[in-house]
Formats: sequence, structure tokens, C-alpha cells
Amino acid sequence: MVQRKVTYRLYPTAAQLAALEHQRWVHCLLWNEALAERRLAWGERRESLGFSAQCKRLTEWRRQSKVLRGLNAQSEQVTLKRLDWAFQHFFRRVSNGETPGFPRFKPLHRFRGWGYKTHGDGWSLITNERMKHGTLRLSGVGKVAIRGKPRTPGTPKTCEILYRNGRWYASVTLDCQPERARGDQLGGLDWGLETFATVATPAGTETIANPRHLAGTLDEIRRVQRDISRMEEAAKKASGKTRRFPVSNRLQRQYERLRHLHRKVANQRNDFLHQMTARLVGQFAVLGLEALNIRNMTAAGGPFKKGLNRSILDAAGGAFHQRLGYKAEEAGTWAMEAPTRQLRPSQTCHACGRQERSRSASGAMSVPVARPARGTKTPPGS
Repeated sequence: MVQRKVTYRLYPTAAQLAALEHQRWVHCLLWNEALAERRLAWGERRESLGFSAQCKRLTEWRRQSKVLRGLNAQSEQVTLKRLDWAFQHFFRRVSNGETPGFPRFKPLHRFRGWGYKTHGDGWSLITNERMKHGTLRLSGVGKVAIRGKPRTPGTPKTCEILYRNGRWYASVTLDCQPERARGDQLGGLDWGLETFATVATPAGTETIANPRHLAGTLDEIRRVQRDISRMEEAAKKASGKTRRFPVSNRLQRQYERLRHLHRKVANQRNDFLHQMTARLVGQFAVLGLEALNIRNMTAAGGPFKKGLNRSILDAAGGAFHQRLGYKAEEAGTWAMEAPTRQLRPSQTCHACGRQERSRSASGAMSVPVARPARGTKTPPGS
């Protein structure tokens, strides 16, 4: 058994929508109160509160607060557990010498949602045997209509209720046994930007074109962003406020338009990655990949490299490798990443394996030595 996620879109009624908004507000309030308690305990008593201690405090808070009592207790514990994970990651980054990123208070518009631990406790999924569409019963909300289906049906375990761009979703974790068709070829794949990927096989090479989803919508996104900026400046000037200024219906429509454009690009990218990785897994039994570090590739450059960084992120090499990896595992094939920092393929001779960087006239290191094409003679000492 392995765990896979399926995301259903929720279609709540007006009353259910108000109940979902209320629960999101309560969970956001609980996050901020629990974070404030941890900060206060450390600042006054040098006491480090953990998850179990805050769960005990939650029991007291529920006795005192009717608002907290109105929500499922296990879902509130999940919110506390997420805060505990945030502190664990903070201490891990401190010990590793990374930028710490201390957990912070969250306004409502930055609070994504909440979760449930056990199926049947606060939530239950009601669908057919294929788990296609149906309803989702939520404590305090009722039965909400949902649409979506998993590739492989399974047993529901946990659920996360998410709010993104004005829409509600349920991300359900399933215990299942996925199966995929597998190929029988051997090959190597090089991810890039000029072409999305170059695939080498014993029969030759083929290229996969880069769809550049963002580039096709970027001009329209910029135009909407300029309209939003102009309307916001007018609203700030008219109200005399730089924050929490009144938002007109026209400005609200522009916000929705911008969300729609970004959602469209994300859906196009997501569909392309799923189709391409499924095709490659169905073609190859063994596929060699180049290990990527997208964070380091886009970490520097500033305004002089922002176009390249945008293209790297738009091509989504990390998500491509991640999806290719788990789909290969489902099919029982191999998708192996080569450690490029050790192998240095652009500096390695394909014939003898010697690694060397060329030197400029001044003696400084310059462009790596180009590897000769297959079938050509290799000069001595290469």
C-alpha cells in the first residue's frame, strides 16, 4: 500500500460557504493564539511549549470558548501540529546555518485552510466505487457537493480543506495500490529551456518542445497588473489610506481576472507535466536523468537574470522529475538521477572519462571543454 492524494473541488451553497469561511477564520485565530502563547512562554519563563502541552491547553480553551467548541477537536489539533512542524523546521534551519524563517502570525487572506486526521471523525467522503464526484460531509458545514476522481481508488485516510483563489478544494489522502503500464526501452533525458527535454536512445535522439505556458499569457497578466496598480493608487488617494482601503467592484473583478490567468497557466503546466511523464514511463524501462537544483539555479542574478529565472520556474524541472519518479515507481521501472556535481558531464570526455576545464590566455578557468560528437576520433590526451 502507498499513499496518493486526490483533489476534489467543492461546490458549497451560500450557507455552506459562510460556514467554511467561519471555520477558516477560527483555525486562523487558533494558529495565531497558539503562536502568541509559545512566544510569551519563552519570553517570560524561558519555557519551550511543545505540541502535547498545547493540546492540553486546547482542552481548556474549548471549555472557555464557544467558538472553539463549535469546531471538530481533531481538526484543531491538526492546526496545532502544523504550528509544531513550523517550529521544528525553524530549529532545523538554525542548526544547519540556513536562513531561519521564524514562524509568523498569519492574516486571514494568507491562511490556506485546515485538516482532519481520521476518516469519519469530522469528515467523511461519500462517493461510488470509482470515487468519482459525490459529496463530502464536514462537521458544522453539512454535505458539500464535490467533483473529481482519483486515478486509483483507495481507502480515505486524511483530508485537507484548502482555499485558493476564491475556490474551495478538498485534498484527500488515499491508501491504494497504483499500477501503470511500463515500457521496455533504455534512455537518457536532459531537461532544458530551449527544448523542454532531449531524450537519447540507442536508436537516436528526440526532442520535446518547451510549451512556455507563461510566455503566452505574460502580456495579458502584465496588462491586468497595471490596471490593478492604477486602481489601487486611485483608491488609496481617494480614501487617504495605504492599507485596508475600500475595494470597488471593478477592482475586485480585476483581482479575479488575475487569479483566473494564473490558474489557467498552472492548469496548463500541470496537465503537460502529467501527460509527458506518463508517456515517458510508458516508453522506458530505465531512464537516466540529470540531478537538478532549481533553487540554486534561480537564487542569483537579480534584475539581470529575471527573464531566465522566470523561464526556469515556468518549465518546472523539479516538479517534472518528482512526478516522473513516483510514476516510474508505480510502473516498476527506473528513473535514476545522476549526481552532476560529481560527474560534471559538460567537462568530462565521453571516451576516456577525464575531467578538465579549459583555460583562457590569462590562465583563468573559462568555458568547459566541449565533448566530441559520437563517431568522431578522440585526440590523444583527451
